[in-house]
Amino acid sequence: MKNLLISCLLLVAATTTRAQLLPVYLDNSKSIDERIEDALSRMTLDEKIRVLHAQSKFSSRGVPRLGIPDLWTDDGPHGIRPDVLWDSWRDAGKTNDSVVAFPALTCLAASWNPALARIYGKSLGEEARYRGKDMVLGPGVNIYRTPLGGRNFEYLGEDPFLISTMVVPYIQGVQSNGVSACVKHFALNNDEANRHNLNVIVDDRALNEIYLPAYKAAVQKGKVWAVMCAYNYYNNQPMCTNGKLVVKKLKGEWGFDGVAITDWGARTTTDDAVKYGLDMEFGTHTDGLHKESKNAYNNYYLAFPYMKGIINGRYGTKELDEKVRRILRLFYRTNMNPDRKTGFLCSEEHYATARKVGEEGIVLLQNQRNVLPLNLQKTRRILVVGENAIKMMTVGGGSSSLKVQHEITPIEGLKARLKGMKIEVDYARGYVGDTTGAYNGVRTGQDLREYRSEEELLREAVDKAKGADYIIYIGGLNKSEHQDDEGYDRLTYDLPYNQDRLIEALARANKNMVYVNISGNAVAMPWKSRVPAIVQGWFLGSESGKALAAVLTGDTNPSGKLPFTWPARLEDVGAHVLNTYPGTWRPDHKLIDEEYKESIYVGYRWVDHAKTTPLFAFGHGLSYTSFKLFDLRADKTAMTREDRITFTVKVKNTGKVAGAEVIQLYIHDDESSLERPYKELKGFQKVYLEPGESKEVSITVDNDALSFYDDKAGAWKSENGNFEALVGNASDNLPLKLKFQLK
Repeated sequence: MKNLLISCLLLVAATTTRAQLLPVYLDNSKSIDERIEDALSRMTLDEKIRVLHAQSKFSSRGVPRLGIPDLWTDDGPHGIRPDVLWDSWRDAGKTNDSVVAFPALTCLAASWNPALARIYGKSLGEEARYRGKDMVLGPGVNIYRTPLGGRNFEYLGEDPFLISTMVVPYIQGVQSNGVSACVKHFALNNDEANRHNLNVIVDDRALNEIYLPAYKAAVQKGKVWAVMCAYNYYNNQPMCTNGKLVVKKLKGEWGFDGVAITDWGARTTTDDAVKYGLDMEFGTHTDGLHKESKNAYNNYYLAFPYMKGIINGRYGTKELDEKVRRILRLFYRTNMNPDRKTGFLCSEEHYATARKVGEEGIVLLQNQRNVLPLNLQKTRRILVVGENAIKMMTVGGGSSSLKVQHEITPIEGLKARLKGMKIEVDYARGYVGDTTGAYNGVRTGQDLREYRSEEELLREAVDKAKGADYIIYIGGLNKSEHQDDEGYDRLTYDLPYNQDRLIEALARANKNMVYVNISGNAVAMPWKSRVPAIVQGWFLGSESGKALAAVLTGDTNPSGKLPFTWPARLEDVGAHVLNTYPGTWRPDHKLIDEEYKESIYVGYRWVDHAKTTPLFAFGHGLSYTSFKLFDLRADKTAMTREDRITFTVKVKNTGKVAGAEVIQLYIHDDESSLERPYKELKGFQKVYLEPGESKEVSITVDNDALSFYDDKAGAWKSENGNFEALVGNASDNLPLKLKFQLK
């Protein structure tokens, strides 16, 4: 017994000694701040400089001497991008980097389901962890200002409240894996054309009420660990080194404690990077702009030029240490986090999430004569028309291009759903669009080459349409240049490839026509009155065909709602009617000035302001059942600024099938010292109901929901007076109203 006691005491002593010898920066029992300061005190100048900038396309250096690993980033707002070569954008040719493609973020936003956004983010983070990534370069929260924006498909719509509500759980889901989200592109990156040369001119009200709230929510509510700065300029300063937005707003007013990183190839200088808050510099070229030079990362602005400036006394070390502190904090949250899990890749749960998001995000825009869902009992032949029915959409579009384990096309999904039934699924291509199917060395493997003429394709489609029970036309946009594609804006609001002519001809040939629009953007629909059923199908990712088939056949009751206004024409959009887009080149041809003259009137706010009629309103989306909203009431008729008010409404499923409705609450201010939009979204909730079932939905608002930004005072402000709550299921369908006061 005595020997055993001695052995135990020796073991305790040895353990204590090892714990005492463990450096603070490696001691998990210490706070992150303590560990940061200890690690910082041990780093040489060279080591501090090295963590500030890239060492390859997607990685930055750790501190090998101290056992701190390199940091690995990857594009991935809706899927983890395939690995590329160390010094090139070309695919690395790996066979273990195929992933699940989740629906693009416009589809996620259209679900109006924050709980689903968290599952989406968690699944994405798990795929990132398995692939060894420490940071996902997403999500994107820039505002849908014009339907010509080439990158709108990667964003979450037009309304700051909707975006803020959806982005917070997405970030929390990603970061629950010990993987950093990186919200982008901060800020005012609302179109892609000439994005490196664009100087945005916008008033402070619009900046704070429309363009910044989602970033603020990402920082203060989502606790995001990284923010990517945009290519464009604001106030004649590049966004990556913007004193007003990065230093004063992001790191000052909002209290952001993470890292501010460049977009790949963003403009800066060493002086500005040191002074205006840039923490990490990534890029594709020696200085982020010009000819690529292999292994040129040491020449980045925050590399040797910065070190040389410190050595010769041009710069002090205060700013350097602050940047390194933020980067060390990122390390401790990600690659130095002892609790993070391995992750999963291409799991059944991830595919189920992708399909669920797709099904909930698909929007039934129009359904005259109840053409949908397809009546399978009385159907013998379905004609599918359109290139997008057979085209894989996960490759292309810019940085969000993916290499997937599988992608089920719309026609494959429909055929699989109808297998075993006595229903023929015929196909006619109808038009030829993008046949490439390749991006940066990743190929879909499809051969979409077509040698028949436009007339031959049209004739075949019309001839086949005449004998079909249904035509399902699957068209819209794709991810090639000047469509939904990074670096390019659309050149026209019209559908490409002369699709309108084909759609008109098919509508004349068969009255049971369903148009499925694949895109992340609204498109012109001059034939809307002649096509009974219209579905917005988005870019749905790996499970695209299954999700679409489920909605078309009625296996899933559509519940998606538009996250942006769908204008009838470009002239109904403020940015276009005021001739502010795409801006004007300066005389020296160095920058383009684009003034946001429409100010706070974006999307449905512009619709109310200009009294236009959209093709489909913000928040619009139909169902295969019907709902009744009634008995709107509030827990009080007046509130103070420290108070809250809760609105409750009853919802009943008055149809014959189960379904979900999104209850939307907008606030109208009766009188204000500054001009305000007629109404603004301030609350929503998705509710699921069986046939005949009723539920009560409660939405609570506080003083923030009644406030506006006073640009003269430079602060948010609410004013005493009368307000009105407007409740319904779309921005143009708000039948329930209730007045209340702010005292």
